[in-house]
Amino acid sequence: MDAYFNYDNLEFRYDPFPIGVARGLIEAQTYEELNASWPDTGLFKYMPELGHKYALSQKFNRSQYHQFIRSNPVWRELHGWIKTDDFVYGVMNTLLEHHIDLGHSQRASSLRQWVKYAKSVVRGQAAHRRNRLSARFEFQMMPATGGHILPHTDTPAKIVTLVVSMVQPGEWDPNTGGGTDMNRPKDMRFVYNQLNRQARFEEMEVIDTFEFEPNQAVIFVKTFNSWHSVRPMTGTDPNKMRKTLIINIEVPK
Repeated sequence: MDAYFNYDNLEFRYDPFPIGVARGLIEAQTYEELNASWPDTGLFKYMPELGHKYALSQKFNRSQYHQFIRSNPVWRELHGWIKTDDFVYGVMNTLLEHHIDLGHSQRASSLRQWVKYAKSVVRGQAAHRRNRLSARFEFQMMPATGGHILPHTDTPAKIVTLVVSMVQPGEWDPNTGGGTDMNRPKDMRFVYNQLNRQARFEEMEVIDTFEFEPNQAVIFVKTFNSWHSVRPMTGTDPNKMRKTLIINIEVPK
């Protein structure tokens, strides 16, 4: 199948960590179909330890997640594509084109890739599998009435995250908030956070905000200082949700 995501409009900022926005990410009709078939709220697990959000994934409410994917053709096809090397290394190659070399691009060094593969064969197939990147996604929702995610930098296993907005044009009031904040600790002793401790909002300075807009992906690289969050939203309708598809590309644990 052809690629779902279009990175032609991807723009990055690089300091203090690489983060960018790809607008017009998904073909319009496909994006509308994905929005129209978003999973029911009752399938999600509430995650108060991470903020004020709901999640549905292979980690959270696993059986409901897999049942939904199997029963919904448009999401099943997208899920299948995200699980492929074409998606994973397509992201790596796209990052390389924007001067971000994570050492996993298929274009970065074909000789290095071949040597790694040859060594894995000598050690056994299991070692080869341990070298492979993988991708997974999570359906995520936060209520417009106070929904938020606390400042954090992501777990070490993650190397790239895509936050795909799932909202129709005109559906979301930007005055509500919901943007992804790029943070810097006010106390510089806490800049280094490779192991992903959480922080309080008052401990952070917001240095940039990527607004919550339709049909875009906020893409960022996990680093020791990739502090990000979503500040508490200020909406008044408890049924209005900030819906996102969170896609993580990970190294084997």
